[in-house]
Amino acid sequence: MTESTAPQSEHRTVLLRGGDVHSPADPFATAMVVERGHVAWVGSEGAADAFASGVDEVIDLEGALVTPAFTDSHVHTTSTGLALTGLDLSGARTLAEALGLVRASANGQAEGGVILGHGWDAARWPEQRPPSRRELDEAAGGRAVYLPRVDVHSAVVTTALLDLVPGVTALPGYLGDAPLTGDAHHAVRAAAHGAVTPRQRAAAQRAALAHAASLGIGTVHECAGPEISDEEDFTGLLELASEQPGPRVFGYWAEPVEDAKGARRIRELGALGAAGDLFVDGSLGSHTALLHEPYADAPHTGSGRFDAARIAAHVTACTEAGLQAGFHAIGDAAVSAVVAGVRAASETLGLARIRAARHRVEHAEMLTPETVAAFAELGLTASVQPAFDAAWGGPDGMYARRLGAERAATLNPYAALLRAGVPLAFGSDSPVTPLDPWGTVRAAAHHRTPEHRVSVRAGFTAHTRGGWRAVGRDDGGVLVPGAPADYAVWRTGELLVQTPDDRVARWSTDPRSGTPGLPDLSPGAELPVCLRTVVFGQTVYVRPNE
Repeated sequence: MTESTAPQSEHRTVLLRGGDVHSPADPFATAMVVERGHVAWVGSEGAADAFASGVDEVIDLEGALVTPAFTDSHVHTTSTGLALTGLDLSGARTLAEALGLVRASANGQAEGGVILGHGWDAARWPEQRPPSRRELDEAAGGRAVYLPRVDVHSAVVTTALLDLVPGVTALPGYLGDAPLTGDAHHAVRAAAHGAVTPRQRAAAQRAALAHAASLGIGTVHECAGPEISDEEDFTGLLELASEQPGPRVFGYWAEPVEDAKGARRIRELGALGAAGDLFVDGSLGSHTALLHEPYADAPHTGSGRFDAARIAAHVTACTEAGLQAGFHAIGDAAVSAVVAGVRAASETLGLARIRAARHRVEHAEMLTPETVAAFAELGLTASVQPAFDAAWGGPDGMYARRLGAERAATLNPYAALLRAGVPLAFGSDSPVTPLDPWGTVRAAAHHRTPEHRVSVRAGFTAHTRGGWRAVGRDDGGVLVPGAPADYAVWRTGELLVQTPDDRVARWSTDPRSGTPGLPDLSPGAELPVCLRTVVFGQTVYVRPNE
């Protein structure tokens, strides 16, 4: 891809030509003009000649594909950066291998501070168990170590870290040598992250945002809150993102709101809403998601944090204040509680006001036909993570072990949500699963349960325009005149129209359908490579040596 040597400027007028531009304004577009941070025109190569002499810069795409930049609708930015720069256990294939990585990290790190790791998943190990505290203490050589499970809803830690949290053994979620959950986990996590210096934190945030930009992600939704990070971390991230070129950051702060004063505090933090990971329950992997019926591999139904009455009070207060409300809900009983609470709020305030507020539910994995219909009725956005199914779905996956194959096959029903008219926004929950937008779309299109699959086009829309709609904006995530110029340029192969139904695919590929194609996301196909990412007309990433 070649370009002119025009100087960098926020308000340059740029013509991109000689490629494929993914735009509903013109399904055969090969060129686009960007002016003052917005898309000014999309169209054909012949028409582009009329613009060439009046722009500040011409970029020859050399056959590359231009799409809207992706939006990742659920990210923990600092934790993502710390995972990128810290101890990564996601590749450990056995318990012994994980302990070896901890040992190597402890031996290679100067004394002092806390070793932060991430990504272990005992369900994938032949031992089928996490490390004991004694094993972890031995591997760490007496160092303070914090290792959250891949879902970040439980953690194993060393004795040295527990010693930093007086009274932790009396907190809910402390069960001897078992992984910490609940309040005990949150207290220990706060101590571990409290050992991170402001300089380390800012470096982690920059690393995460730079990594996102390199993947064609132009916007992230930061899902923060007092049980996940702290206010300084949250406000620092928003400030950093506003001061340097990079992905946009829309922030959510997960704290209950009871009145106008509480809503005002959420706004003062810079948050769009009191939403994100406001925990109604936990996770399936940690046996803390709240179920109607017991787990298949544990004699209980998980743990709930919010009942319908508290949910209704939060939604009512947020709606009256003009804020988005939202919740983390994974188990079927947790999702039912959210639906009951939001419906109760709608009976107080009126359905129209609730729908207009575009409240959100994060994860929303265990849905029934009744709760899917309720999401549609109440205007709830489902902020979902298709990579969860890729990682843990299928008849032999973690979901099936936790729930049994029959219940597991009902999880993450994206096709049913779309058929009901529920707005979808795709994300990663990084660092739970990696930032990987094209991989996320592929996971939705090739869901392990075939009846839940959606077309590549629908998945792509959920990961671009869906993320903008989830923050209450209908003007972004699509390349049409007037839209924000947030786009990515990709090196990719042939463009196709891919749907779960071959009859639809055949018609959509016909030029008469006017359906723009997208990269081949078949399993095993090479994913597109990001060459450039632009946010509001400013280049925030260029692939080296391109």
